[in-house]
Amino acid sequence: MLQYRVYNHEKSEEWVVFLHGFGGSSSIWFKQVQSFAKEFNLLLIDLKGHGRSEAKTPYTAKYSYYEIACDVIKVLDSLRLGSCHFVGVSLGTIVVRKIAEIDISRVKSMSMAGAVVKLNFRSNFLMRMAQILQHIIPYMWIYRFYSRILMPKKRHEEARKIFIYDAIKMKQKEFLRWLSLTTNLNALLYLFRSVELPIPTLYLMGDEDYMFLPQVKALLKTHNQHSSLEIIPNSGHICNVDNAHFFNVKTLNFLTEN
Repeated sequence: MLQYRVYNHEKSEEWVVFLHGFGGSSSIWFKQVQSFAKEFNLLLIDLKGHGRSEAKTPYTAKYSYYEIACDVIKVLDSLRLGSCHFVGVSLGTIVVRKIAEIDISRVKSMSMAGAVVKLNFRSNFLMRMAQILQHIIPYMWIYRFYSRILMPKKRHEEARKIFIYDAIKMKQKEFLRWLSLTTNLNALLYLFRSVELPIPTLYLMGDEDYMFLPQVKALLKTHNQHSSLEIIPNSGHICNVDNAHFFNVKTLNFLTEN
């Protein structure tokens, strides 16, 4: 089973589940724990092959988002949790959306930070290059380069260092398994965009997230019954680190309302 950390609240019966992105770990939420723990029970999960779940979960030759989502649901079942609020960042938002597709009753709300809803030409090109180079150069070269492209500014440095630090702990084979998930990602994201689920959804995007913010803005033109967008100032792709105070206030307000 995946490794996780729990922060119990003495009075609240509401649970918030945090899911990190590719190469990261639950440590990416260190600026959220103190604020969120005052209002809710918290569950921070390390996805398969990441953080403390590295080498502690059964591996298959290739991963699927269905398998990864089911791993998270197993953790919820082990803790006897029903419907929860989910907060995801980057590729973690795809896992949140997949959980809702598998069992919508488990998801009370979705807070999607640095959400990946569609790949533009640049992100498609970068993934294609990573797939070509994966067996030629060390995986950390690819990851460092991708992190620099995704989070290029000086104020993104803290988030970039956190992701690189966590990614170093991944093994080459593990990195390749996760990279293989990008092969059919466009088709999966197309299915997600075709249906707006009847779940309160908040997209939280850094104003400097040039790679993914335009696609989320476009999505909200059609996904506007249950979804809303908060643009986090002075932040990039990992907006929960770049501008944690703004992120925490907006997300907690959303969770309280739902």
